[in-house]
Amino acid sequence: MSAQEGTISKPRDQKDPAACEHISRMLARICDKWTVLVVRTLGRGPRRFNALRRDIGEISQKMLTQTLKELEENGFVTRTVTPSKPPQVEYALTALGEDFLCPVRGLAEWVAANSEQITAARKAYASDLE
Repeated sequence: MSAQEGTISKPRDQKDPAACEHISRMLARICDKWTVLVVRTLGRGPRRFNALRRDIGEISQKMLTQTLKELEENGFVTRTVTPSKPPQVEYALTALGEDFLCPVRGLAEWVAANSEQITAARKAYASDLE
């Protein structure tokens, strides 16, 4: 057995600090709470701003506006303005956004399946601190 055969190679991002930094920056852009909720909601179909806000619930107008701008900037969402009085604006996922929907749904399913365990762990941790 050669020296190379006896070693386990690390994934590329662990060998390359620049790749780790790039991944870190991208995750910071796309994996916050509001991004995940907006993408998940738009996964059910295009929505106007107020419908999105109602569907998500606790998001402020300012935060929804900011999140939608970032999603559009990063290529996940399209913004379509229909000329009318007042103008109607509709948001929809792009092909990239639809692709991102798969891990978002997986994450949501994982949270739902494990929320009781997480809650129990948090309670146990808090009681250990007392």
